[in-house]
Amino acid sequence: MFTNNNLPLDELESIGIDVRSVIGKLKAQQVETPSWGYGNSGTRFNVFQDKGAARNIWEKIEDAALVNKLTGVSPSIAIHIPWDKVNDYKALIDYAKDRGMRIGAVNPNLFQDEDYKLGSITHANPNIRKKAFDHLQECVDVIHEVGSNLLSFWLADGTNYPGQDSIRLRKNRMEDVLEKVYKMLPKHVGLLIEYKFFEPAFYLTDIPDWGFSYSLCSKLGPQAKVLVDIGHHAHGTNIEQIIAFLIDENRLGGIHFNDRKYADDDLISGSINPLELFLIFHEIVDAEKDKYGKESAQSIAFMIDQNFNIERKVEGMIQTIINIQTAYAKALIVNSEALRRAQEQGDILAANRELMHAFETDVRPLLSVMREELGIDPDPIRAYRDSGHAERTAKERGLS
Repeated sequence: MFTNNNLPLDELESIGIDVRSVIGKLKAQQVETPSWGYGNSGTRFNVFQDKGAARNIWEKIEDAALVNKLTGVSPSIAIHIPWDKVNDYKALIDYAKDRGMRIGAVNPNLFQDEDYKLGSITHANPNIRKKAFDHLQECVDVIHEVGSNLLSFWLADGTNYPGQDSIRLRKNRMEDVLEKVYKMLPKHVGLLIEYKFFEPAFYLTDIPDWGFSYSLCSKLGPQAKVLVDIGHHAHGTNIEQIIAFLIDENRLGGIHFNDRKYADDDLISGSINPLELFLIFHEIVDAEKDKYGKESAQSIAFMIDQNFNIERKVEGMIQTIINIQTAYAKALIVNSEALRRAQEQGDILAANRELMHAFETDVRPLLSVMREELGIDPDPIRAYRDSGHAERTAKERGLS
């Protein structure tokens, strides 16, 4: 707990940082949490049960509402169909609204059906492609019912062996289905196309990187944008450069926040590489300083996509948001004028020092003030542990 918030805030003001503006932007930030992050899910080898984890979409919304109450910045929950399918979506909307929540992005599932073993929208069999298209159409219908504005799309399609299928024909089939889906979307609904460097296919993945996704989006139209998942890249990939490029092209639709040490995206965002998370937010904040960049950067959907394997689900979600807020706060206090001046003068070390000074600054006092102004506990993790939620849900829900 910070008892003297004024000293570090005064120090920031002394170097030209508009503290009130920074706090205002922190309060306005919104981070969407995923329904699948609240239920029991596991590694590729086992599901380690979290006693009290949400068992259905109703309990997922309950947990997400608590996360929003404790953080103040997560009023929407992404859903996955058919995992979160219900018979009465009006009841679901009302249930969420009563808890201060709304339904966010709708995510299709084209990877858990036996028919999709050799692909879904890229499959050689037109009947399988039709089945996949029908599911995507169903998700568009769900978007209408829940009032969502995003169809968030990840494709697991790929092949395991050379010669298994025609690479070009798979591309053509995929483009054909996506074009039909795009034409179904209302004008206010965006299509986010995710990608994954590898897995589950072992030879090729049909959308393996941001360039493939960018090409598809460019062909489809302005409502289609790239969804950057921080964990879906080869080691050493400069993700902040991808972020900057896509913002400049007005093709960055969203970011899936997570972290990883080796592969995939199963760790709490900022837990392994907090510098990378800060640099990503720096590119976003920097882009907001010009008219075109501001419009593009402010349209980005911030979404969490993590698989809590051994952590408590709700605690893991809260800590993720704290780490995202921390990175964003540090990006907001970068002395942009001094940074630009050093860049224009070719002073490499001075420019780097400006960025690192912001990264190394303790912004917890800023976040503490922001939370107090929102009327929430300055320490959301402590507040969660004091709430008794974990003990109550463990008793009520047991093991799923």
